[in-house]
Amino acid sequence: MRRCFWTTSALSVFLMAVPVLSQEGVPPPTASFGGIIPMMLIMFAIIYFLMIRPEQKKSKDRKAMMDGLKKGDKIITIGGVMGIVHSVKDTSVIVRIADNTNVEFTKVAIATIQKDEKTADKAVKNDDAKDTRDAKETKEKK
Repeated sequence: MRRCFWTTSALSVFLMAVPVLSQEGVPPPTASFGGIIPMMLIMFAIIYFLMIRPEQKKSKDRKAMMDGLKKGDKIITIGGVMGIVHSVKDTSVIVRIADNTNVEFTKVAIATIQKDEKTADKAVKNDDAKDTRDAKETKEKK
C-alpha cells in the first residue's frame, strides 16, 4: 500500500513538471497595455461607425425635414393619418385631413413628408381660395 502511494505521488509530480520543463526558452507571459489600448480604440471606432454616426445622420435629416415643412406638403403621421399641411406653427402643424376638418399635430408626430409638387401647389391654391371664400361669407353674414 505504501508503495502504491509513493508511485502515484511521484507520477503526478512528474506529469505536472513536464509542461514546465519543456518551455524553457519561452518567457512567461506579462500583462501589457500596449495590446489592450489599440484593441479598445478599434472597438470604439467600430461602434462609432456602425451605431453612433448613423443615428446622428438620421437625427440631422429629420431636423432638416421638419424645418423644411411648409403649407401644402402632404404628410403621414406616426399614427397613419394622411393629410395636407394647412399651416405651420413653432412646435405644431395644422393638417387638413378632409373637407372642413383640420387637426393639429405636434411636429414630432409627423413620420414622413411626401413630396408631390403638383398636389402641394394645388392644395395651396385650393386652401387660399377657400380661405378667401370663407372670409367673404363671414363679412356678408355680418
